[in-house]
Amino acid sequence: MTTEDDNRPARRRVTLTGISSRAWEHPADRGALSALRELRGFDDVVKTFFGMWNERGFRLQFLAGAIRVDHRQYPRVYQRFTEAASTLDVAELPELFVSQNPVINGQAIGLERPFIVITTGAVDKLDDDELRALLGHEIGHVRSGHAVYKTIMQILTGWLATISWLPVGVMALRAIIAAMYEWWRKAELSADRAGLLAGQDPAASLRLLMKLAGGGDLSQIDTAAFLEQAAEYEGGGDLRDSLHKIGLTAWSSHPVPVARAAELRKWIDSGEYAQIVAGDYQRRDSDGDASVTEDVKAAAKAYREDFANSQDPLVGLVRRLGGGAADLAGSAAGKAYNWATDAARRGRQDNGGDGTPQA
Repeated sequence: MTTEDDNRPARRRVTLTGISSRAWEHPADRGALSALRELRGFDDVVKTFFGMWNERGFRLQFLAGAIRVDHRQYPRVYQRFTEAASTLDVAELPELFVSQNPVINGQAIGLERPFIVITTGAVDKLDDDELRALLGHEIGHVRSGHAVYKTIMQILTGWLATISWLPVGVMALRAIIAAMYEWWRKAELSADRAGLLAGQDPAASLRLLMKLAGGGDLSQIDTAAFLEQAAEYEGGGDLRDSLHKIGLTAWSSHPVPVARAAELRKWIDSGEYAQIVAGDYQRRDSDGDASVTEDVKAAAKAYREDFANSQDPLVGLVRRLGGGAADLAGSAAGKAYNWATDAARRGRQDNGGDGTPQA
């Protein structure tokens, strides 16, 4: 099969030996994950309760109606999959399926044994470098443990429809789902970074996002103009546009493609991407030393910086109101920090005082 990048020179990728998912996780994503993991037994309860039927149902759905990828079925996809996994130093490949859908998409699903699904649209419309970035994105979700919480979110969303006749239940579930959507949007930014690290081709990662926005044909699309769209989306318009953006994203699991492109470009420009490729990154053998309080502090700092640097008209208005807005942001960050500190303390007490989880 001929792809768009057949005439491009092969790009040498650095294997990121022993890399931890913490190396690519957005601070807000990592802070939320750390806090969830501090809730002793939370993952076990969720996996036990939901895993009895839902994971089996999800997998059987694709086993029955999609194509499982290996060296015999979709060999091109399988080759890109193994390359992405090898670069991210993932030895055990999750199952991968291709599902019939003309839209470019991918997802990581499951609790105990997460698996990955991409669409025929992705196979048909992405060149090898873009496909590698997409598969690295989904591998990043699996390595970060996102698939577990995304599956929970899907189940809760289904519950919301089931109990819609109970006003109190709906209000509680809506609050939980809204919070999980906010976390998931940050998790998508993490996975975009993982996809970039898997392919180590910034242009391909940006092309992937452009194709997500505008389909598979990039012959009439310009990267610089696309990034200009991102800047206009972030800071253009007036308060009415700000309110429309809130409505556009509040109940969405994904940031809009132009925002994802801008965030990825920002991460590249920060120097963190180059630093990781050069070999300076967090490794899996140090994950046990991670501090939930430090992670939540980093998440609070990221939100403060976003607030301070945002070009959105509504955020700008709030900033102009003076110190009250800063006090509000600082108060929220302080509450998050105190909550995380208490959670960590309780976790150490439950685990015998030394912070080491017991079986």
